[in-house]
Amino acid sequence: MKRPKLKKASKRLSCAKRYKIQKKVREHNRKLRKEAKKKGVSKRVKKDIGVPNSAPFKEEILREAEQRRLQVEEEKEKRRQAKKEQRAEKRKKEKEAASKAAEPTAKKARKDDNGTQSEKKPAPDRSSKHFLCAELNKVIDASDVVIEVLDARDPLGCRCPQLEEAVLQRGGTKKLLLVLNKIDLVPKETVERWIQCLQQEFPAVAFKASTQLRDGVVKAKKRRIVASNEVLDRSRGAACFGNCCLAELLISYADKTQSEGSLRVGVVGFPNVGKSSIINSIKGSLACNVGIKRGTTKMMQEVHIAKNVKLIDSPGVVASPSNPPASMALRSLQVEEGGESVLEAVRNLLKQCDKTQIMLQYNIPDFRNSLEFLTLFAKKRGYLQKGGVPNTEQAATTFLADWTGAKLSYHCKAPENHSLPAYLSDAVVTEMQNGWNLNKIKTGNKETLKAVRFPNQASSIGFTSKGPTSGLLSVADIPEGKPGAAATEEAAEQNEESSETETTEDSNKKEKAEKLQKKTIKKKKGNVHFQSVPIDISLSTAITDDAYDFNTDFK
Repeated sequence: MKRPKLKKASKRLSCAKRYKIQKKVREHNRKLRKEAKKKGVSKRVKKDIGVPNSAPFKEEILREAEQRRLQVEEEKEKRRQAKKEQRAEKRKKEKEAASKAAEPTAKKARKDDNGTQSEKKPAPDRSSKHFLCAELNKVIDASDVVIEVLDARDPLGCRCPQLEEAVLQRGGTKKLLLVLNKIDLVPKETVERWIQCLQQEFPAVAFKASTQLRDGVVKAKKRRIVASNEVLDRSRGAACFGNCCLAELLISYADKTQSEGSLRVGVVGFPNVGKSSIINSIKGSLACNVGIKRGTTKMMQEVHIAKNVKLIDSPGVVASPSNPPASMALRSLQVEEGGESVLEAVRNLLKQCDKTQIMLQYNIPDFRNSLEFLTLFAKKRGYLQKGGVPNTEQAATTFLADWTGAKLSYHCKAPENHSLPAYLSDAVVTEMQNGWNLNKIKTGNKETLKAVRFPNQASSIGFTSKGPTSGLLSVADIPEGKPGAAATEEAAEQNEESSETETTEDSNKKEKAEKLQKKTIKKKKGNVHFQSVPIDISLSTAITDDAYDFNTDFK
């Protein structure tokens, strides 16, 4: 019996045979190249030379070609999206069919009297105005003390008269407390003036929330070596001031008033004033979600800070559309949702500031309008699209993020002659201040102001406040028409837009006239046309343009 071969046959060849094969392959390739040359077929694709510089209307041709290319890309994208949607629908149908097949018989048998299965109620939209207003009302009803958080850069603009009036009308022993947050972004004199002004109505606490907290488990590591400039650096993002004063104040008030149960403290205010950051700073860990984007908090959330004190986080107050455009740009959720243009919001903000201060803050040259400012800002930050075109929308979003976030320093002057609003009286003010340790608040504010490092008055942008911002506690309160103030500002905006369009039209007319001139010159080839060029023969140009200054020889 023959033994089977354990190894495969070797593929090794003699050198003569291998060289012979290589030679045959070379000859065959040479033959193919010759035939291709005779037929005029070549593998190399000729390079597109594009539109030559001498061609008339080169820019228009290139623009048309670019538009055509963009149209083709849009069509491709539409087709891709349609296919994606079809696949998603198909997948959904398959899932539904699989779930129906897997449904138990007992569940199928459980029908209503009509023979149809009881339908589940759809989940409410958490970003809708109805839901946000309902959650805010829940927080006001559930809390014994309501803390209204104000941005120290514009405290008057962060106050909501409707909210304060609703707290006072609920009756009982509800107290209203004002917390002035982000004091490290305002000059010290302005903060002191605002605290004096606010304490004439309600107790006011100065606060600087921490913006660099870790989660509940992992906290920032303690440094063994203390830096020499620790006093200066403590007021930056990681440090927090005013938390001890506010926590002690609430605990002492709870000990006085609450014999049974815990004191429930609701934290309310407009979006991006720092409600969740204050709760996290008092707690000492990341208990609530925080973000630069407006409307991060959607529902009420309870956080225990002591045995007898609970803090309740709430969604931001929905701003009424009857407010002035500058107030809406800073405090409305419509900008984030896309209801209002970001460029419009930037234009409204720039109107309320001094142009020179904006130029110095962002290190930008002089600009005529908001669009020019955004193009310069985009070039400065490197926000460029394809072809080096400045991305004005990205520049506008970063500009707004600076103004609403805890980054940019701007301030509003406190009113010199203070008067109580219509819904407040002297009796209400005294009632609201009863029960609080006012001396403790005063000493706590002094300690906070000593510890924080404030910006210089010259480096802070001056901002004109538009007064208290009206909010919505129920969606039925939305007015149909806009007030006179907003209407006048809209008219001013329209005038500005019309002036901008006029300037663009003038430039287009000039370009058309130049093109017509070029056409007429090219048609009449026999005649030679000379164009007049203005020559400056002033003394300054003669001195600067001359190669040698002869006055030096006679000195």
